[in-house]
Amino acid sequence: MDHLGLWILFNLFIFVMLALDLGVFHRKLHAVSLREAIFWSVLWTVLALAFNASMLWWYNPAHVPDATLAVRKTLALEFFTGYLIERMLSFDNIFVFAVLFSYFGVEARYQHRVLFWGILGALIMRGLMIWLGVALISRFTWILYVFGAFLVWTGAKMLFHKPEEIEPEKNPVLRLARKFLPVTPNYEGQKFFVRQEGIWKATPMFLVLLVVETTDVAFALDSIPAIFAITKDPFIIYSSNVFAILGLRALYFLLAAIISYFRYLSAGLSIVLMFIGVKMLVEKWVHISTAVSLGIVAVVLLVAIVASLAATHAEKRALAKTRDEDDRPMEG
Repeated sequence: MDHLGLWILFNLFIFVMLALDLGVFHRKLHAVSLREAIFWSVLWTVLALAFNASMLWWYNPAHVPDATLAVRKTLALEFFTGYLIERMLSFDNIFVFAVLFSYFGVEARYQHRVLFWGILGALIMRGLMIWLGVALISRFTWILYVFGAFLVWTGAKMLFHKPEEIEPEKNPVLRLARKFLPVTPNYEGQKFFVRQEGIWKATPMFLVLLVVETTDVAFALDSIPAIFAITKDPFIIYSSNVFAILGLRALYFLLAAIISYFRYLSAGLSIVLMFIGVKMLVEKWVHISTAVSLGIVAVVLLVAIVASLAATHAEKRALAKTRDEDDRPMEG
């Protein structure tokens, strides 16, 4: 299959899956249950891993028309590493989505619709950003050093600065929308626009969608440069991003209630970003293979998750001990 046909077929597959998602499985409004969230999260993960494994048999990148099995193994490993990084970086999105839905008072039954269109927009914007990044790197190789320095700075900022409170009302896009768009005072069901008094008006649901979209752009500025440290293949960058983003909705409904327990995950992600940034900066002199990069990323994230769960467990034990002591009858 030629490279253009591959791009068309992949995007057609994604379109069909999204159409089934919204038009069949979520045709009726309802709050996503835990069982449903688990099903979709597992499904998107399995599809991503199956796609990854299948690359060993059919993927021939544009610059290697007749790739050997060894080359395909390397490319498949690049996809998996990129997918893992993008998937883990999307955890920050989950926390932000939870804050936004709470701030705007979005009912549970409408949240899937907002995330569906928000992530569809994110796929388009990320595709454009990846295309721009590839174009810049092919013309100005030094841009990789800019990406590397940016990732080191971003990672250090995440690690050494306290997380800032999210304030949706300060979002500049939200301010502009409220200033220039007529907005209905109340939600109008799941609609983004309604016609009232002879004019079209945006609903608060559309404002939520705008904030979701602009938030993803901010996160993409970190995640997309990160994957350029793993691979320069546009299709691998795009497809790994797509699978990570498509699994984000189900991951939100699965983890939104417990994401606060992973207290050290942000620190782990910041270390990953700094490592990737350093990798990009020293690539000319010190080559760090994809396998080694994957191992380092996996170990850092695993340590962060285990440390988070251990700290939470220790806190619960300490709290239970304190309650037991308070409940003991006083002697004498």
